[in-house]
Amino acid sequence: MTSKTTRPPEAETLPEATGTGPEMAAAWTRVITNASEALRAISERRTSGSSASPFDMASPLKAFAEFSMSVFTNPGPVLEAQKGFVRQWSELWSSSIARAIGRDVPAAVTPERGDRRFNNAAWTEQPLFDFLKQAYLLGSRQTLELIAKSELAPDARTRIDFFARQLLNALAPTNYPLTNPEAIDQAMKSGGLSLLTGLGNLLEDVASPSGLVQRRASDTFEIGVTIAATPGKVVFQNALMQLIQYTPTTEQVYRRPLLYVPPLVNKYYMLDLQPKSSLIRWLVEQGHSVFVVSWINPGSDLGNMGIADYVQLGPVAALDAIEQATGERVVGGFAFCMGGILLSMAASYLAGKGQADRIASITTIGTQLDFSHTGEWGTFYDSKNMEALERHLDKTGVIGSEKLQALFSLVRSNDLIWASVVDHYLLDRVVPPSDLLFWFADGAHIPKAFLLEYARQLLQQNLLSKPGGISVDGVPIDLSAIKTPALVISLKDDHVSAWQATYAGAQLLGGHTEFLLGGSGHNAGVINPPSANKHGFWTNPEMPASPEDWMTAAQKQDGSWWPTWDAWLVKQNGGDKVPARTPGEGKLPALEDAPGSYVRMR
Repeated sequence: MTSKTTRPPEAETLPEATGTGPEMAAAWTRVITNASEALRAISERRTSGSSASPFDMASPLKAFAEFSMSVFTNPGPVLEAQKGFVRQWSELWSSSIARAIGRDVPAAVTPERGDRRFNNAAWTEQPLFDFLKQAYLLGSRQTLELIAKSELAPDARTRIDFFARQLLNALAPTNYPLTNPEAIDQAMKSGGLSLLTGLGNLLEDVASPSGLVQRRASDTFEIGVTIAATPGKVVFQNALMQLIQYTPTTEQVYRRPLLYVPPLVNKYYMLDLQPKSSLIRWLVEQGHSVFVVSWINPGSDLGNMGIADYVQLGPVAALDAIEQATGERVVGGFAFCMGGILLSMAASYLAGKGQADRIASITTIGTQLDFSHTGEWGTFYDSKNMEALERHLDKTGVIGSEKLQALFSLVRSNDLIWASVVDHYLLDRVVPPSDLLFWFADGAHIPKAFLLEYARQLLQQNLLSKPGGISVDGVPIDLSAIKTPALVISLKDDHVSAWQATYAGAQLLGGHTEFLLGGSGHNAGVINPPSANKHGFWTNPEMPASPEDWMTAAQKQDGSWWPTWDAWLVKQNGGDKVPARTPGEGKLPALEDAPGSYVRMR
């Protein structure tokens, strides 16, 4: 009997792997080397004590336990919600089956606006990954709905919501090689080289000083050359700051100078990124004499510097220096984020000393003055977190920039953590250079005294909103004593200072105050040059009691808010001009070229 040989069907042709022998050997060598460095770094952190966290690491467990107890003692809302959840899962199964067999039916669940994790076409075109995406999104949505319906107190609900979002973000199928179709495709094309290189990247990041995922770009920026490069001179400095005066580009400048006060947590040059997007350069080109505070990156020797020190040695000292440099006693002030708190406190301090006229106008951008509602930030300054923070600061004298970077990254973890995990660990993909993310990574430390006063007096007790709640050199701070015209600028999608909260702070000021709402988020919404013609903004000359009423009557404008703000500055500060001022030619000699030495401190 003759046996019949059956020829197997043609196997699907796999893409040709590009990982060569030498490339794979080099990747393995890098993995082994970086693994050794990672183990060494972990050991050093443990033995040096530097791994001690400024945050209460038990907070997430406590929050989940509190939520579980709430569900156990009050099961009614959960049982009621489950009825709808069963129906939603049934709809997901039905629609997924229909989509898998080619029927044109809409997805049961779609990503929220701005969620870029599932942009790859495979998440929609391949049935398995389409279902996996929708199942994850539905499960996440239902989890957050359960938390919202729980009987927890508002503060406790905010805490569990924050930690649950972090867990859900971490569990996204996009973050894992076996459930990310793009990672699978890249691994097959490279013969596994992409994942091996990604492992090397992971170990390299663990070995880095911060231990955080690092951004890898195809290009880098150089401070003073390609970024923070607007020409100018440092004309004054003290223990906490250098003052930069920028070189004019017009034959005449407005008589009244402008002073910018930045936050402490990052360097000043978010407003002086690449020339095409630099707000400082743009202001200079409009004919303004611009001065900028550049904070020192403090070490433990400055740990005793508190809020009052930063007010007096920051904006107040800068006003004195500007008067020497230009002969002008009256200055227009603008500030971003925490810098707006310091500028507002300086204005109140000067008013208390009978010198309110020294600041002609105030502009705050993304600044919160009323901390009645802090949202998810309240997660980090309960009693246990404050105890952990103080223990950490007792040892270090400052909170390091890497700790602050980790905190801010958590608040936007999908964009600032998990996107880099996918790019660098799963895809071995070099991302385009970003001046804004370069700036974000170039953080600064904050002294112990300042941070503890900020957390206790402002965040916990909201004393800045109470007349006399805080004092500077014996002068009670009362925001209602500020009669200076003010423009409060906020950003619609701000994740740091919610625009509704900044609106509440605007109503604490005692002078004529206007509110402007820009598009986009806390950082990107500020970097909005007119040439880009994006984001848009809302204006309303009235200031009703509630932010919702303000928004209802607001008018949407296209493009950038910069020109509108510039027109307001000219109106408030005066339009008369004088011959252009060259930095260093006044009573203050130039000390060094901008951007100075403080901004380069690590």
